[in-house]
Amino acid sequence: MLKKIKTSSLVLGMHIHAFCGPWLHHPFWRSKFTLKGQKDIQKIQQSSIKEVIINIQKGCDVAPLKKTQQAKIALPTTSAEPTQPYIPMEQELSRAITIYAESKQAMQCIFDDVRMGKTVDVNTAKSIVDDISKSVMSNSGALISIVRLKNVDEYTYMHSVAICALMMAMAKTLGFQKEQIKEAGLAGLLHDVGKANIPAVLLNKPGPLTEEEHKLMKSHPKEGYKILKQQYSVSAAILDVCLHHHEKVDGSGYPSGLIGNQISQLTKIASICDVYDAITSDRAYKEGWNPADALKQMSQWTGHFDQVLFQTFVKLIGIYPIGTLVKLKTEKLGVVYEQNSQSLLKPRVKVFFCAKTHRYLNPEIYDLSDISITDSILGPEDPENWGISNTEQYWAVKQ
Repeated sequence: MLKKIKTSSLVLGMHIHAFCGPWLHHPFWRSKFTLKGQKDIQKIQQSSIKEVIINIQKGCDVAPLKKTQQAKIALPTTSAEPTQPYIPMEQELSRAITIYAESKQAMQCIFDDVRMGKTVDVNTAKSIVDDISKSVMSNSGALISIVRLKNVDEYTYMHSVAICALMMAMAKTLGFQKEQIKEAGLAGLLHDVGKANIPAVLLNKPGPLTEEEHKLMKSHPKEGYKILKQQYSVSAAILDVCLHHHEKVDGSGYPSGLIGNQISQLTKIASICDVYDAITSDRAYKEGWNPADALKQMSQWTGHFDQVLFQTFVKLIGIYPIGTLVKLKTEKLGVVYEQNSQSLLKPRVKVFFCAKTHRYLNPEIYDLSDISITDSILGPEDPENWGISNTEQYWAVKQ
C-alpha cells in the first residue's frame, strides 16, 4: 500500500517509493529505497522536496497521531513565491543570446574600471544579475549553454557570466529563496574580479606558467576580496565566495586550505561551477573538454567537491549535457537539445545524421520522454570520429 507523507514525518525503516517532484530536485540517484541512516533523512529534508510516497508493505508506516496532537495541526501560514513560467528552449535561446552580448559589454566595463583603480559598479552588476535571473528562472539550460560558446578572448569576462548563471541555476534547484538566488548570481558574477589586477599577458599566456607566474595568478582571490571589501553593498557571503572559491573539501585548495564544513555552501557551489566552466571552455593554452567528459573527470576528483552538491550539479547539467553528440538505438546521431527534469536519460535530441549510411538527415527533434518515441540513447559520441564539425548549429541559434 502506498501513502503520501510530508518529509518532516520520515523515520528510519520507511521504504521510499517515489519523490513528489522532479528527480532533478532530490539528492539521490535512485527513487526507491529503504531509509537506513539518519543522513538519508537529513538529505531529503534539506532538499526542495516536501512530500514523498512510501510503501508501508515494504517498510514502516507513519505512527498514528494522538487526538491532542491532531488538534495542534494547522494550515501553513506562508505561501510559496510564484515561479516564472517555463519557456521552451526554442524561445529562450533568443533572449539568452541578447543577454550574452549585453553582459559581455557590461563585464568588460567593470573589469576596465577596476584596472583603472575605480570601485566595482555594483549597480551595473546587479542589473546583469537581474537579466540573467529572468532567463535562468524560465529555462536554465539556454543561457548556460550559450555562454559555453565564448571564444578565447572573451573568457575572462564571460567566465564570470557563466558562473553567475550556473550558480543561480544551482540555487534554484536547491530551493533557495528569490533574493538568495540573486545573491548567488552576484557572487558568481564577481568571484573573479581580482583577475582585473592580473596582467592580461599572463591571463592569456598560451604556454605553461612559471612558478612565479603561478604564485601571481593564485593571488586573484585575495585581490578580489580587497576590491569588493570597499563596497558596503557587497554581502559577507559574496566576499566569502570571492576569497575561497578555489578551496577544496579535503583542504588542498587555496588561499586558506579550508576543510569540509569550514567552506560555506555557497562557496562549495561556486567551486563546482568554476571548475566545470573552466575545463569546458577553450583557453589560450588548451581546448575545452566536452561537457560529458568534464563531468566524468570531475566525479573522479575525490576530495575536491562536496559530493551531495556535485550530484545536484550533475542533475542540473544532465548526464548528457546540452550540445553533447549522442548515438541512438536506431543508429541515428543527434545533439542533446534540452534536458528533461523528470529523467536525465530521456532529453530532447535534435537528430541530423544516419550512422548506417553516413548521410545527413533533415534535423528533427526527438523527445525521448514521449511514450510514442521508442528510441533511446546508447551513449555519447566524438564528433571527429564521424567527420562532424560545428555541432552548435544544431542546438544554438546562430550568433
